[in-house]
Amino acid sequence: MGSLFRCEEMTLCQLFLQSEAAYACVSELGELGLVQFRDLNPDVNSFQRKFVNEVRRCDEMERKLRFLEKEIKKDGIPMLDIGDNPEAPQPREMIDLEATFEKLENELKEVNTNAEALKKTYLELTELKHILRKTQAFFDEMHDPSMQEESVTLLGEEGLRAGGQALKLGFVAGVVLRERLPSFERMLWRVCRGNVFLRQAEIDTPLEDPVSGDQVNKCVFIVFFQGEQLKSRVKKICEGFRATLYPCPETPADRREMSIGVMTRIEDLNTVLGQTTDHRHRVLVAAAKNIKNWFVKVRKIKAIYHTLNLFNLDVTQKCLISECWCAVCDLEKIQMALRRGTERSGSTVPSILNRMDSKETPPTYNRTNKFTRGFQNIVDAYGVASYREVNPAPYTIITFPFLFAVMFGDAGHGLIMALFGLWMVLKEKALSAQKSDNEIWNTFFNGRYIILLMGTFSIYTGLIYNDVFSKSLNIFGSSWNSPAMKELFPSHIQLNPASQYQGVPYPFGIDPVWQVAENKILFMNSYKMKVSVILGVSQMIFGVSLSLINHKYFKHPLNVICEFVPQIIFLLAIFGYLVLLIFAKWVTYDVSDSSCARSLLIMLINMFIFSYPTHPCYLSAMYNGQEGIQAILVILAIVCIPWMLFVKPFILRRQWLNRPHLMSSPKPADGAIDEGEVVHEDGTTRIEAGHEESEEGFNFGDVFIHQAIHTIEYCLGSISHTASYLRLWALSLAHAQLSEVLWTMVMKIGFVVPTWPGGIILYLIFAFWAGLTIGVLLIMEGLSAFLHALRLHWVEFQSKFYGGTGYMFSPFSFETILELASTEDK
Repeated sequence: MGSLFRCEEMTLCQLFLQSEAAYACVSELGELGLVQFRDLNPDVNSFQRKFVNEVRRCDEMERKLRFLEKEIKKDGIPMLDIGDNPEAPQPREMIDLEATFEKLENELKEVNTNAEALKKTYLELTELKHILRKTQAFFDEMHDPSMQEESVTLLGEEGLRAGGQALKLGFVAGVVLRERLPSFERMLWRVCRGNVFLRQAEIDTPLEDPVSGDQVNKCVFIVFFQGEQLKSRVKKICEGFRATLYPCPETPADRREMSIGVMTRIEDLNTVLGQTTDHRHRVLVAAAKNIKNWFVKVRKIKAIYHTLNLFNLDVTQKCLISECWCAVCDLEKIQMALRRGTERSGSTVPSILNRMDSKETPPTYNRTNKFTRGFQNIVDAYGVASYREVNPAPYTIITFPFLFAVMFGDAGHGLIMALFGLWMVLKEKALSAQKSDNEIWNTFFNGRYIILLMGTFSIYTGLIYNDVFSKSLNIFGSSWNSPAMKELFPSHIQLNPASQYQGVPYPFGIDPVWQVAENKILFMNSYKMKVSVILGVSQMIFGVSLSLINHKYFKHPLNVICEFVPQIIFLLAIFGYLVLLIFAKWVTYDVSDSSCARSLLIMLINMFIFSYPTHPCYLSAMYNGQEGIQAILVILAIVCIPWMLFVKPFILRRQWLNRPHLMSSPKPADGAIDEGEVVHEDGTTRIEAGHEESEEGFNFGDVFIHQAIHTIEYCLGSISHTASYLRLWALSLAHAQLSEVLWTMVMKIGFVVPTWPGGIILYLIFAFWAGLTIGVLLIMEGLSAFLHALRLHWVEFQSKFYGGTGYMFSPFSFETILELASTEDK
């Protein structure tokens, strides 16, 4: 938990690796995933680095593997993923992998080319078979006298007879796509001016396109014409419509003989195609068993060479030098990994790991597990913590689901949410193994522990509100006594504590009688509004207190005196006092003098304008010395503003002027900053060059403006943030009212019919009500409460102490690289 409370202590290290051991050592560090390498060649082009050829070879191997994967998926062959994590192959094994992939790719391409050619031939023979069958039927029909009359009508008497002698007609036969046939027929008629005779018939079974593999529907046609000119026109039209023409003998005997030959060739082709498909399937099945492991190996090799390109070579060209960030507590593990890599490579020279002193800000590294990762992601989405500052994540584990539950408080809805989260937690291994590519599901699954806690806390707050699907549970018996409560379904109850309250409070939560009271909204509004203010001010005070831990850790006593102390006084003097007044009002007034209870809002306003009520009912103070104490608190709050604004800049300026070594080189009077200077929060400017920086001067104007912005932001923010916490009351009220409306206007209808048809109606109504409950109240309202809880943590809570200006620690890790690659593959 120490690492979760504050990020790991990081150190910059320098690595010296022998050239022959560098690959194995980086491989071991990748398996460990605890080192973030720096690029020591930022000015070198990617194509000019030492291991660019090896990276290109890996890219080529990845391309071949993707081709194999595409062919495997096309055939619907399952790719075995047994969860193996093979080690990165040695550099010499790259040649064997390249040869294997090259052989598989060439073999598959050759098989695909042959199969495509065979399928094309098979398609042509199949089309020819249908042409021979259909044309024979056409010619048989031509012997029918009625068909002869039709042909005479179509071609005209002059076309069939000339000088009393019958002319011989020519014809062409082929196939065309079924959807193109109407246009094809119209074009023939218009271009040939009606001097052709077209017969067509559909092919019953779809044919497979050898290129795309799609099923297409085609038609057989035969066109009769007279003369070479019409023949040329018909062939051009067929070419334009991509119709395939086939030779068709004129005599029935020749057609029968050709048909027999075509059927024989089709049978032979079927045999060859089956053998080709079986061979292709065997090759792909063998590849599918290893392709996942091959992908892992190639990606690890590629990652290693990418990392080695970040290294520098020493002058002897025998040693690789790198710099890396790592956690101090992991140095021993890293040393062991380097020792394993050196031994695996067979090198006799050990690898050297040296810690370096650096003024550069280290990356932020918070160790997480599957439970805390989701809450850490919530914090990091706002901004990565500055190095070694307090991490809000451990507090967010409790406060985030609790504030969500305050807005979502319904024990029934919380139970459904908690059961859903519990199901995902219990089944997490099986669900994570499915590796779904549904983004919405992955979001829910990654936040399963957040959902579980939000549901659990919602059950608790729902029991406090005594709200279960908009109904109340009367477990301990009501503490109120009203004549209307004796009815079976009481309504229009106006609760009056003066006459109906029995004096003993309900043991846990809200008394169930408030569920049917007419003044329920007035009571619940007052209660939830005050609770929202109490929770909000408490969380803000806690946030300011965490800033004290930051100041003490970074040894900034000036920030403690000039920021934390006035901030906590300002917050307590106004809003801490308001919280005390809320408790005092609850304790001080009862039913006998409740009419004289003061409005806390009006009291707070009067406190700042030093105005006190003159009404006889309000003349008595809530406690002795109230006016004097309120005056002192207002004065303290007002004094804190110039305290935050002026004290720190002037103390920093005085400290700078009292430095003896700076008196000899005073800064220009105008406070101008020279080129290359950077102004820091302490008011100093430094000339930075590489890892060296020299103290140069102090810019009072920049420091004062910076402090003024923070002062205004804090003072105004304290007021607006307190008001912002009232969203806890507003969303809780909205959720309760929506739930009640859904019950009254939907579910209650199912109880109207008392006879057996009422059971059927209730069944249907319940299904509709359950769907609306899950869709509207759980998903939509849950998302709304989630976003509001997110805002309360990011803005109202974390702004009090959290800088969030760091950058994430991104170690070289095979696990992360492979997860990212698998996500991209989807």
